[in-house]
Amino acid sequence: MFALAPLAASTALAAGQALAGAVGSNLSGAISKSQANGQVKKTADEFETMFLSQTLDQLASSQGTEGPLGENGTGGGVYRSMLNQEYAQSIVKSGGVGIGDQVMREMLRMQEVGGGAGR
Repeated sequence: MFALAPLAASTALAAGQALAGAVGSNLSGAISKSQANGQVKKTADEFETMFLSQTLDQLASSQGTEGPLGENGTGGGVYRSMLNQEYAQSIVKSGGVGIGDQVMREMLRMQEVGGGAGR
């Protein structure tokens, strides 16, 4: 397992609790459990994309201005950020690094705990 996955899961705790509460309250309402699980999966994937994008931004910033992107005013930095976002989305679409799966499991666990308390 990826060594930063526990750190990422704990970082997403507040967002997960908010989503778990919203999903839990919606389960008894208009959406089904499979739709709620789909929302949780989407949120976990978005979190993993954001985490990977920020990590790639940090890696790219340590390279300096050499290379094909250079630092052409603000354009090079903007393009590099967009490129890192696309890289992160591609990584997640191809299976990710495990952060999203762990965040999703934690969110579902919190949803079950939160849903059980209100019954």
